[in-house]
Amino acid sequence: MTHAYVALGSNLGNAGQHVLDAIDALGRLPATTLLATSRLYRTPPWGMLDQPDFVNAAVLLDTALGPHDLLDRLLTIERMHGRQRDGARWGPRTLDLDLLHMPGVVLADARLTLPHPRIAERAFVLLPLHDLAPELLLPGQGQVAALLAAADGSGCEAIATLR
Repeated sequence: MTHAYVALGSNLGNAGQHVLDAIDALGRLPATTLLATSRLYRTPPWGMLDQPDFVNAAVLLDTALGPHDLLDRLLTIERMHGRQRDGARWGPRTLDLDLLHMPGVVLADARLTLPHPRIAERAFVLLPLHDLAPELLLPGQGQVAALLAAADGSGCEAIATLR
């Protein structure tokens, strides 16, 4: 078993409910236990700015699934929530699940890079990740608390506590 940190986001339909339903689905993955859930955050769009605000969260899982198998499960959950990966980046979506980090796993292949290469740029990822593990050291990037202190979190606000 190993820990896995997963980021969740949605900005279409009932975004908060999409995130809550995905958290429930993550907790039901085989050989996996949901250990912790961050608060929900309302965050401004990133990349493509002409779209609704997002609802973001993060979870900590304990899993026997390997990185690629876990990624496949995340993509299945996205599809179950109407996500269509059409090649457009940073646009509106019903659900986005990103595998952020698995301690002890450094990986870069055609399908997956761990830790996620853009964590340090994104307050919408760092805020919920900080709820779970402020002292977490991400190889090649730094400690979550320090990364968050350097990130632009303007427009981000906690909207719900799930713990």
